[in-house]
Amino acid sequence: MAMKRISKELADLGRDPPSSCSAGPTGDNMFQSDSPYSGGVFFLSITFPTDYPFKPPKVSFQTKIYHPNINANGSICLDILRDQWSPALTISKDPNPDDPLVPDIAHLYKTDRASYENTAREWTRKYAM
Repeated sequence: MAMKRISKELADLGRDPPSSCSAGPTGDNMFQSDSPYSGGVFFLSITFPTDYPFKPPKVSFQTKIYHPNINANGSICLDILRDQWSPALTISKDPNPDDPLVPDIAHLYKTDRASYENTAREWTRKYAM
C-alpha cells in the first residue's frame, strides 16, 4: 500500500508542484519554481514507515537551507510531520512561519520578506548549486 501511495504522490507533484519547491526521486530531474530556492537542488532524507500513510514520513534536509521551519541540523518543524498527520495529507506543503523552528528567520519572513528572500537566495547559491 505504501509504495502505491508514494508513487501516486510523486506523480501528483510532477503535475502540480507546490509553489516553493519541486521534488523527484534520486536520479531524476527536479522541477523548478520561482522562489528564493529556485535553481537549487536540495537533498532530503525521507523515510516512509511501513504503515504509511497512517503514520507520517520522517523527513530531514541534507542540504543546508535558510528557512523558518528548518534548523541547522536539517530538522523540520512542521506539525503535520508529527501530531497533526492525517492519511489525507501528502508530502507537499508550504512554509509555516507561525510554528517556526528558527524564530529569527520566521520573524524576518513575516516582517521583511525581501531581506528573507535575499538571504534564502544567497544560501541557495552557496549550498544548493
